[in-house]
Amino acid sequence: MSPEELSQLMYDTAKALVPADVELPPVEKFSVMRPKDRAHGDWASNAAMQLAKKAGMKPRDLAEQFVEKLQDVPGIASVEVAGPGFINITLDSASAAAVVDQVLAQGSAFGKNTHLGGKTLNLEFVSANPTGPIHIGGTRWAAVGDSMARVLEANGAKVIREYYFNDHGEQINRFAKSLVAAAHEETTPVDGYKGAYIDEIARRVIAEANADGVDILNLPRVDGGTDEHGEPLGEGDSEQREEFRKRAVPMMFDEIQQSMKNFRVNFDVWFHENSLYEDGEVDKAIADLRARGDIFEKDGATWFASTKHGDDKDRVIIKSDGNYAYFAADVAYYRNKRHREEGSADVAIYMLGADHHGYIGRMMAMCAAYGDEPGQHMQILIGQLVNVMKDGKPVRMSKRAGNIVTIDDLVDAIGVDASRYSLARTDYNSPVDIDLDLLASHSNENPVYYVQYAHARSCNVDRNAAEAGITTDGADLALLDTEADGEVIAALAQWPGVLAEAGDKRAPHRVAHYLEDLAAAYHKWYNVERVVPMGLTDPEQHLDTQAAEALRIAKNPEPARAAARLKLNDAVQQVIVNGLDLLGVSAPDKM
Repeated sequence: MSPEELSQLMYDTAKALVPADVELPPVEKFSVMRPKDRAHGDWASNAAMQLAKKAGMKPRDLAEQFVEKLQDVPGIASVEVAGPGFINITLDSASAAAVVDQVLAQGSAFGKNTHLGGKTLNLEFVSANPTGPIHIGGTRWAAVGDSMARVLEANGAKVIREYYFNDHGEQINRFAKSLVAAAHEETTPVDGYKGAYIDEIARRVIAEANADGVDILNLPRVDGGTDEHGEPLGEGDSEQREEFRKRAVPMMFDEIQQSMKNFRVNFDVWFHENSLYEDGEVDKAIADLRARGDIFEKDGATWFASTKHGDDKDRVIIKSDGNYAYFAADVAYYRNKRHREEGSADVAIYMLGADHHGYIGRMMAMCAAYGDEPGQHMQILIGQLVNVMKDGKPVRMSKRAGNIVTIDDLVDAIGVDASRYSLARTDYNSPVDIDLDLLASHSNENPVYYVQYAHARSCNVDRNAAEAGITTDGADLALLDTEADGEVIAALAQWPGVLAEAGDKRAPHRVAHYLEDLAAAYHKWYNVERVVPMGLTDPEQHLDTQAAEALRIAKNPEPARAAARLKLNDAVQQVIVNGLDLLGVSAPDKM
């Protein structure tokens, strides 16, 4: 009997007990929890305390009525009232262990559901500027975003993974100016990009241009002058800078795509910001808002009246010099997501960095101006900073990008599995420290190793069982009646609820935390229970007869119990595979 089945049972029982005019909360509110003290049963419910006031009863009195109704339900071994009105439920071992057969029958589908079915979610994440390699902040969004997409799909949603490629605007101009300066071995412009990768890309552009018969270094160029301190501003508008731009941006685009692929992240849509201007989407979006009465002119500029929709100030859309403000693309991009001919989204989820917190007000105002519901049709998730540590100190280890850590640096240091797991296991709302020494170690302190090792152990149990001729034939799950058996079974039973909650709360880190709890229960079980018989050692022969017999039974289970434990072992193996897959992490069978 699963927690979900118990919740439904509590709901049905409540419906039979309380007056008909009492409105019950939805069934999911009748959740059951695992008591910390196993003496309090397998599961506990506060349903009586939830409903007592509405029913006009004392919580304990209502709880006693629950007990009377539940005590004869098949599969429930005992039920009792505790404290102010908690209902503690103990299942019989066969009913509790039924989840094992369910896991093995459903395999990779176990835990998945369809409660987000019928919804298309556009999940935009990473979206780093094509002006350099993806740094550690973008790497975190790659791990969290892809894991979140997998979790949402496991809950029945259709998810469009999207990367917004910022290939328009001033940052691209600065990138091109930096490349021209590097190509001529000049000082980097004051607002330019630095790092060995700039020199590398400049050399690649020159080589490509030469291969195409273009003498790029002798194309016309305009000196950008100097700032007030005499520092070079870099290349002005010129044919040479444009040639560098049009060749270098695709190079960065290809590099970013390859980095994402290597990190096991595959996007459905690579959306180019520049297309919003080329296809007239920006002008259409402004015209749409103007028709809604949300555009006005002031001081020679065009403004979005965002204060009408909760923002703290109105926002410029077209500047007084006639150029579009950056926000103009945001307006057009959201409209595009919601109204594409193919792949339009019911919900647009934006995953943004910590420095974008100030964008939330204007973005939600834009959502409302289009007649959508902020927080429903548009959801904005803000991620916090990542600190990479080695020997207890922050590290800056990039050879290409200067004083930052890139996605390729991290993968080179600890691998894809440890990188993805360590970044996805912490709530994105919290800063995270990545300890390279820890994550490269094979110790139980390393969380990804701890979980993967549980899977490898279960595979080893299978190999040993096969050699000993033990199969799951004749398994009697009612024999899974020890405390260690019960802890593992309870952990398995909680997986569907964890997965649903991870999807609803946009919280893939809950999957990682669950896997660590399951691994802990399994490792403990592995240390105290046997599947494959093992003879007594010489020191154990000195135990008294009763103790030796008990130890012999524990180490040499009868065939039916061994078969049941092998099933339990295999169910754990399956759920670990399911969970790690949602995090984009492998499940090795040997370590």
